[in-house]
Amino acid sequence: MDPVRVRLPAAGPGTTVREHLISRLSAPPTQLDAMFTAGEIVGADGRPVPPDTPYAPGLTVWFHRDMPEELPVPFPLHVVHRDDHLVVADKPHFLATTPRGSHVRQTALARLRHTLGLPHLTAAHRLDRLTAGLVLFTVRPEERGAYQTLFRDRRVHKEYEAVAPYAPALDLPRAVRSRIVKERGVLTAREVDGEPNAETRVELLAHREDGLARYRLVPGTGQTHQLRVHMSALGVPILGDPLYPEVTAQVPAGDFRRPLQLLARGLAFTDPLTGTERRFTSGRALEAWTSYGTWAADQ
Repeated sequence: MDPVRVRLPAAGPGTTVREHLISRLSAPPTQLDAMFTAGEIVGADGRPVPPDTPYAPGLTVWFHRDMPEELPVPFPLHVVHRDDHLVVADKPHFLATTPRGSHVRQTALARLRHTLGLPHLTAAHRLDRLTAGLVLFTVRPEERGAYQTLFRDRRVHKEYEAVAPYAPALDLPRAVRSRIVKERGVLTAREVDGEPNAETRVELLAHREDGLARYRLVPGTGQTHQLRVHMSALGVPILGDPLYPEVTAQVPAGDFRRPLQLLARGLAFTDPLTGTERRFTSGRALEAWTSYGTWAADQ
């Protein structure tokens, strides 16, 4: 993974690089001393920085974090497209897109960098850890901005599928518009009064006698948890959702049962570098639709 970058501020603490890092980082002094001895803390030129290097405002050092063990996510990550510019992966449920919090090695980005031998691969957008489906990565760092701009400017057509209860009285298709806010430190997003900032087109694809339905969701915006919030607001929360309509008890680490039945099925856009039309489709299926008994089983 990418190294940690630490830039020394205008004023301390510490009179040497070692003293500053000890005061600033959570790692024990013995671990930092071992990293200095091994030459693992380097400067802008890539050369090891001695621990007694005098403190200098603006000096920048880099190092790789010591990663704790992580429970492996036991599902494959499929590559559906690869060229000199892009990698499009079909992500399984429970695998984070990029390192965040306790998920570092067990992320789509880390797996792809390792298996494809692409150390500079970066994500052009993110998909929630609980959501499966298509994620676009860029091969060259200098090209990342061009593809990120597509998502920022809403020039990527995205389609999702979801399995949720069937509501015969629900008039579909329809466009759902509302104002969604997500506060830092709060697990869930919520709808509030005000100018809408979130839009989702909801279509019914199929339903069956067991009371389940399969829906197509086409987001016009990209608010946090938007699809999950809108489906819950319609009275048809997505199966396996631990947050909507109510927050449920946190499952134990390593419990991969009953994944959220939400899939990023399709991505389509005009390539900003080549001008070609790109269209990608996930090959995954939502288990609650294809095998509800297996998805709902306790074991």
